Amino acid sequence: MINAQDIKNGTCIRMDGRLYFVIEFLHVKPGKGNTFMRTTLKDVVDGRVLERRFNIGEKLEDVRVERRMYQFLYKEGEDYIFMNQETYEQHPIAHNLINGVDFLLEGMTLEAVSDTSTETILYADMPVKVQQKITYTEPGLRGDTATNATKPASVESGATVRVPLFVNEGEIIEIDTRNGSYVGRVKV
Repeated sequence: MINAQDIKNGTCIRMDGRLYFVIEFLHVKPGKGNTFMRTTLKDVVDGRVLERRFNIGEKLEDVRVERRMYQFLYKEGEDYIFMNQETYEQHPIAHNLINGVDFLLEGMTLEAVSDTSTETILYADMPVKVQQKITYTEPGLRGDTATNATKPASVESGATVRVPLFVNEGEIIEIDTRNGSYVGRVKV
């Protein structure tokens, strides 16, 4: 148990049977009345964001979380099988718990956050930027650099990314896994 005034960014708390991460907090001291903490919380499971107010001295149930690196081995049904880089144990992680799963390739490592009391994995984050080879796209035309027009391109993970018209098949591009956007070409 922690007091409300001990809340910091990244703190994980259990409230109403659900787990939340503190995204933002603000210690508010109004002219009249009691001091309180205004927080923005993100649900670990479905990603919903909510704002909540806690009075100073209010007790909250904190959850200890650990961040560990896991390597992707293979897909089995809807689950992805990962190997813990420290203990070499294999763990299944559900499809919906992996942020940026569309750009996951065999052998990639990502950071997984787990609850230390139950040893369950809460979610996993892909690296913010990944580099992948374009497997198919329509050929680009010479001189198509003046406009901001884009075309669809398939990458080696099977995902589709919108790329500028001058990018061709076989090139390696950098992709932002948070929103699936094209960042730039990679010079080899």
